[in-house]
Amino acid sequence: MRELSAFQDAFSEALAGDIAPLAPWLRGADGEARVSVYRNTVAKGCADALAAQFPTVERVVGEAWMRQAGVIFARAHPPSRPSLHAYGEAFPDWLAGFAPAREMPFLPDLARIDWAWTCAEFAADARPLAPAALADLAAEDFASHRAEPHPAAGALWFDCAIPSLWRALQGEAAPDGADLEAEPQGLLLTRPSFEVETRVLGRGAVAFFAACRQGASLALAAEAALEAQPDLPLATTFAELIAAGAFSRLLPL
Repeated sequence: MRELSAFQDAFSEALAGDIAPLAPWLRGADGEARVSVYRNTVAKGCADALAAQFPTVERVVGEAWMRQAGVIFARAHPPSRPSLHAYGEAFPDWLAGFAPAREMPFLPDLARIDWAWTCAEFAADARPLAPAALADLAAEDFASHRAEPHPAAGALWFDCAIPSLWRALQGEAAPDGADLEAEPQGLLLTRPSFEVETRVLGRGAVAFFAACRQGASLALAAEAALEAQPDLPLATTFAELIAAGAFSRLLPL
């Protein structure tokens, strides 16, 4: 068993690029070439998984660019689990330092939304909070209750209109060019039923959801939202977040 374990560890290192630990098990002059067949197969599998996880990025850069980037990424970040179902969490940050992506500074943020979409898609199921729950709250309840975010809900904030660009790229025809408005935007991702849904949010709504994520009371979440956006229509915003499926239940503190 020890030898088998040692071989498996050495083989994993060889697939990642360091063939030296595998040398005791190699036979013949073509040993390294045979290992490269497995290495290339793994790299292709990782590249295929990344293309599936980041379809918006691939739509912008093209299939060939994405596949090449996927192979390079896989060499630096080999899978840590047998399944590639959730492979690529580090890809958005990696893209930020990838030289060929420097001419597309919006690309890592598009990748972050793609990854958030994947997380929402495969998050645990839960019944969304019913819109009627807001009407049932008394004024004093806002200080003694908190809204628990739905397991599939997440919110991201960007310094420019990345969410609008990402949403436009989901259409049948990709937009011409990639001009971004300077307006900061947030994006809410939810899965109230079977499909992931997205909604562009303002600063106050993102602050409200973030405070709820941290376990703040509804009153404190409201304060955070108004601090971020003093003119926020608070009651309307909370109702819209509930209607979008952002929360699963109200809980007493």
